[in-house]
Amino acid sequence: MHLPELSPASSSSNAHLTPDSDSDDSELDMVDGRESFKLQYKRTKDAEKAAETIEDDSDEGEEEYHDSARRRTSVSTTQSYQLYTPDEERAVVRKFDRKLVLFVALLYMLSFLDRSNIGNARIAGLDIDLDLDSSRYEWVITAFYIAYICFEWMSILWKIIPAHIYITVIVLSWGTVASLQSVATSFTGLLILRVLLGIGEAGFTGIPFYLSFFFKREELALRTGFFISAAPFATSFASILAWAIIKLGKSSPIASWRLLMLVEGFPSIIVAIMAWSVIPDSPGTASYLTKREKKVARLRLRKQKDASDNGYYFNLHKMFETIKDPKTYLTAIMFFCTNMAFSSMPVFLPTIVHEMGHSVLVSQALCAPAFLAAFLIVILTAYLSDRLQSRAYFICFHALMSASGYAFNAFAGSRGWSPWWRYASLYPAASGFFSVITIIITWTINNQESESKQGTGFAVLQLIGQCGPLLGTRIYPGIDAPLYTRGMSICAAAMVLVALLALILRFYLSSKNKASEMEYGKIPDEDHTLVHSGRPSKMTFKFML
Repeated sequence: MHLPELSPASSSSNAHLTPDSDSDDSELDMVDGRESFKLQYKRTKDAEKAAETIEDDSDEGEEEYHDSARRRTSVSTTQSYQLYTPDEERAVVRKFDRKLVLFVALLYMLSFLDRSNIGNARIAGLDIDLDLDSSRYEWVITAFYIAYICFEWMSILWKIIPAHIYITVIVLSWGTVASLQSVATSFTGLLILRVLLGIGEAGFTGIPFYLSFFFKREELALRTGFFISAAPFATSFASILAWAIIKLGKSSPIASWRLLMLVEGFPSIIVAIMAWSVIPDSPGTASYLTKREKKVARLRLRKQKDASDNGYYFNLHKMFETIKDPKTYLTAIMFFCTNMAFSSMPVFLPTIVHEMGHSVLVSQALCAPAFLAAFLIVILTAYLSDRLQSRAYFICFHALMSASGYAFNAFAGSRGWSPWWRYASLYPAASGFFSVITIIITWTINNQESESKQGTGFAVLQLIGQCGPLLGTRIYPGIDAPLYTRGMSICAAAMVLVALLALILRFYLSSKNKASEMEYGKIPDEDHTLVHSGRPSKMTFKFML
């Protein structure tokens, strides 16, 4: 949000704010149905004694702000009608970044670790001990995603169940199941555990929707980037950890793959207990914010809140509107195609590298750098996407980059080139699809006008998009080893399709924006003043391109 810079010249003034009748903040009093905020400044002689406090006067219906000498203000703020300073807003965002975003990124890292470590476990002896041939291994992977898809509807529960309760339960459930994989003794037992793991992790997919309760549209890509980047970081970390555990397992009475499942699964149980006190249900309930910061956290998002979305309930009319909206399905198809690569690469990469002729230990170690590079690129991409307020072009660039990596891998294999050429192609492939996933999720939430639409759109995105892994987990069959040319070619084609769909969606949204401007006039920027005078525009939502 762009707010006028406040100068220290008038730091010795106090402001009285009278809210208008459309204020949706529960702590602001309603007065006379006015459409604007009146600011009245009173000069004080002793600025050093002024404290930054807020006094509510229920009889007069006014709020009095006493600004300290440390706070930068100026007479020009009378025209800005602002309720908080840029410094206050930045302080709130920084706290959410440190306390909330990093914690949910840790949770996602653990979830991705627990679902994808089966690839490392396979080459560590899982397939031999449980008699898993290529077909059975594919079913173990597929079973997870079937359960994952069937329970994607749980994404909407983020608005219904208090977040601190919901997250604690689902993290505890998947941590317990992931740990129990270490005691599996048969194909059937492992299959059942993978189904239960899929159910537990399906409920966690709504984290980007949950983050939209705390961040603005133009802030969401970077925070989703931190969240999604935990996946490649987890995979690189898993490869290094797997290398250490397998080496340790050689002198341990416990099989290396069992030790791997236990060590990587149990931390989720510990972190689940922490989630109860760390996760806030809303900006106003964050324990690490002061009373003033909680108010700022609510006020900074009030322009993005739909009045029809109240409490823990969904607006059914808006839900049906979202289901009929073409853009809902365009992003879902893009997500489907990207998920083919996103889901298959982490679980098959150890095998692919191993089939290149490397030992088990070397294969585990070589998997880490590609995903570590993807982690860094995802963060950079998300930052630039937010900074430039652009989504489609970033999707196109990274989708084509990923496609080029897959295509080069298939070409190098068919030409009989050195395995190191094929290994190098994994870097752009992985970095590309992880970045695309980040922007698609953000773009979906950005372009829904209310929380009811955001929740429904995100659920449809996941329901259709997560069908991609059903295909993705079956495009690297054992008969295609060691080149896996067919799987690489399919992923390359899918990522090219993603780039084309992104351009189509951008054209569609651009035409919607132009139609709205013709009918209602120019749509105001969201970074304009928090409260503006005069008659509001009938159409105030601008689709992000």
